Amino acid sequence: MAESSRVLRVADVVAETAQAHSIVFDTEELDYKPGQFLTVRIPSDECGSVARCYSLSSSPYSGEQPRVTVKRDGYASNWLCDNVRPGSELEILPPSGVFTPRSLDEDLLLFAAGSGITPVMSIVRSVLGDGEGHLTLVYANRDENSVIFAGALRDLAARHPDRLTVMHWLESVQGLPTTEQLRALATPFAQREAFVCGPRPFMSAATSALKSLGLPRSRIHTEKFVSLGGNPFEIAEREQRRSKSTQAAQTAQSPTTLTVSLDGTQRTLTWPRDRKLLDHLLDEGMDAPYSCREGQCSACACRITSGEVKMLNNEVLDSEDIADGIVLACQSLPITDEVSISYE
Repeated sequence: MAESSRVLRVADVVAETAQAHSIVFDTEELDYKPGQFLTVRIPSDECGSVARCYSLSSSPYSGEQPRVTVKRDGYASNWLCDNVRPGSELEILPPSGVFTPRSLDEDLLLFAAGSGITPVMSIVRSVLGDGEGHLTLVYANRDENSVIFAGALRDLAARHPDRLTVMHWLESVQGLPTTEQLRALATPFAQREAFVCGPRPFMSAATSALKSLGLPRSRIHTEKFVSLGGNPFEIAEREQRRSKSTQAAQTAQSPTTLTVSLDGTQRTLTWPRDRKLLDHLLDEGMDAPYSCREGQCSACACRITSGEVKMLNNEVLDSEDIADGIVLACQSLPITDEVSISYE
């Protein structure tokens, strides 16, 4: 088992639709934020195991048991839907992701399509249960039978009619939503912080609509579902072995001076030039977030506030992210003699 992973027992499995199930874990001791995800290890006859990321759909503030929601889509998701039962055990990595509101008291505009509702549902439950914010949700699906959390959303809207508005979009009735149509729906709420999750074409249309309304990019948050090419559980185990076997090794270049702001604290470290940022932070005992460790997700993203790094691989950040100083810690090596980063 990877050093930072843990095993959780399944308390219940809830059928949300014919294609989607929520897996409820038998614990209340999981420290996560609304909109974050878990990386789950799934057994495989071909390669031992694979890893996939699944968003938490529960609220961390309600006292309810944490749950992830899984929609059938490939080997790993199908295996979970077919094989996980109450009493099953699953190995997970710590909760990760930055698709989470800064405040539960702020009014939000939410766009979701298909299983993209999962992290959005966590945000909805958290804001309504423990905040004062008003929420407008635009939720697109293929048809009425595909609507995950249909009953839960109906109940929440009935209990909070002045704070939650849900606008359903059904492809079977209205066709695929266009940028112009989503812009029209967003116009009355154009000043709100926005969260977008769903298939890539939907996210592109929604973000384009929001930008055309003048919403600053810093107030548009997106969550991209990606299929991990590697296995972060096995990568973590290899990195632990590598770290132990090379602790005495020194590089020809002098190390970089690294200043890190994480979880409200600041530390200054020496950073070897040949050591990836994430690996070094974990070696130093810092609780830096991560998931795939291969540059295929944004769980380890941080901001360079001074200095410069180079990324060995990047499959998720766009040019605007990079221009804003965002980098992937799992792929970053130092270039300058001093580097400062922030996870805040």
